[in-house]
Amino acid sequence: MAMNRRQFSALAAGTLLTGVSNAADPLPGQTKNTKFAVNVEMWWSKEKEFTKRLENAAALGFKAVEFWPWRNKNIPAVIETCKKHDISVTQFTAWGFTPGLNDPKNHSKFLEEIEASCETAKKLDCKMMTVVGGNDIKDVSQEKMHENIIEGLKKAAPIAEKHGIMLILEPMNIKVDHKGHCLYGSVPATKIIRAVNSPKVKLNWDLYHMYITEGNLLENLKKGLDCVGYLQIADHPGRNEPGIGEIKFSELLKGVKELGYKDYIGLELKPKKSELEAALAVQKADNW
Repeated sequence: MAMNRRQFSALAAGTLLTGVSNAADPLPGQTKNTKFAVNVEMWWSKEKEFTKRLENAAALGFKAVEFWPWRNKNIPAVIETCKKHDISVTQFTAWGFTPGLNDPKNHSKFLEEIEASCETAKKLDCKMMTVVGGNDIKDVSQEKMHENIIEGLKKAAPIAEKHGIMLILEPMNIKVDHKGHCLYGSVPATKIIRAVNSPKVKLNWDLYHMYITEGNLLENLKKGLDCVGYLQIADHPGRNEPGIGEIKFSELLKGVKELGYKDYIGLELKPKKSELEAALAVQKADNW
């Protein structure tokens, strides 16, 4: 992609581009084969004004973003900024690590929060929300914790179905990032989703976590594709952009598309140098 010095400087500074781009040249966020949603918690993390992060994503050419909890956000400002820059929100976190979904004593609060989060999702015109299983509970088996997650999701499924919002449960990895988490790997995660058996309860299948936990990314994704609601990526080691670590992203992204996944893929990764360079790396990886 050809970029002149003025474009490069503006993008590197995280500023909006106005009238400086060559219409013939795609911006870094405008990728060839795959739709990406940039995670504005991990990108521009030093930018305290959250709406500036949304503006920066739009400046790079991204058409969608994702973020973590909505409770600490000015949602009307997020809606206004997204509308102004024609970007959408693919998903946000409705229920985090604590209190754990894997403990029945938290289920009443969980259901209240899912109801409130669905209302927020509709305001954002967002169709998916991440939920997390929770950390290990002392003297409670993993099997029992997973049963508790199933119970909680079965209770929440009618709420999600009523609002037309999908809950996406995210398995983590316990080797690098989330030691002590109760849910990791595709086998137990798909077992939970199939037990819940709702069209509005699926998985946030983070390929970074899956790579660390079990490898065989495309083979395992194919086995669990019926349970997938959303995909995320990052390279390993480092949780950075494609090309920094071990994962062959052009091969992976091509394989994902061949499996039939056509929705957005979340870029839940930490840019190693700059957001511009990270976006260019993603663009390069998707050029197959």
